[in-house]
Amino acid sequence: MRVVTANVNGIRAAARRGALPWLLEADPDVVCLQEVRAGDADLAKVLAELGWSHWSVAHTEGEAKGRAGVAVLTREPHTVTRVGIDGAFADAGRWVEAEVATASGPLTVASVYVHTGEAGTERQDVKYAFLDAMTERMARASAADELMLVTGDLNVAHREADLKNWKGNLTKAGFLEAERAYLDRWFDELGWVDVHRTHAGEGPGPYTWWSWRGKAFDNDAGWRIDYQLATPRLAATVSTVSVGRAPTYAERWSDHAPVVVDYVL
Repeated sequence: MRVVTANVNGIRAAARRGALPWLLEADPDVVCLQEVRAGDADLAKVLAELGWSHWSVAHTEGEAKGRAGVAVLTREPHTVTRVGIDGAFADAGRWVEAEVATASGPLTVASVYVHTGEAGTERQDVKYAFLDAMTERMARASAADELMLVTGDLNVAHREADLKNWKGNLTKAGFLEAERAYLDRWFDELGWVDVHRTHAGEGPGPYTWWSWRGKAFDNDAGWRIDYQLATPRLAATVSTVSVGRAPTYAERWSDHAPVVVDYVL
């Protein structure tokens, strides 16, 4: 089962920039999208252009139009859809999960978009509240030995190897010690696996986000903030991991690169 997760920075804009040929060539079974920034009809139109009108769609828009929005798209029908994290943040357009039947049992796939935050502000407090809710949901999955995959843009770089200019970002949202501690807990206490890092080695990189501005992309001055996090039983099935970094700046269809993982279920 090939899973692609991508922050598209607006699905309609990404489609205009060339995302559709890339997705078709990737040949995924599950696609998780963040920052969809569109309604159901707009997303359905893009799927029709891909020839994926028959795919199952779990999609939630953000309360603020043109912001956030996450989706899980599955080639095979999914059986259950949940919006929000155990009922919290249901209107935020930042968490949706779907259950997919596999030969190894039901698999829950979540697409998540954590907002950037801003150190020392209310926005950062909301970010921590969201990460708290994620932790509770992930702890429950661990305790129940669920097959579960959490994918998306977490807007947190876990370690120094996950961003080029880590020294300059120690006091900024995205690399704060308190933010990184959440990932420490997920991996060290709850047993979740960062499959990208596990299979890519110690790094630095490969990064998944680069600013549109300046020469960040050309100089590979990026951040690794897009993840596929798996419960242990699922992580044990991973065969290949890659980042779909565009060959050139001109060929980018988002400021993020997709993360592609194959699971042998």
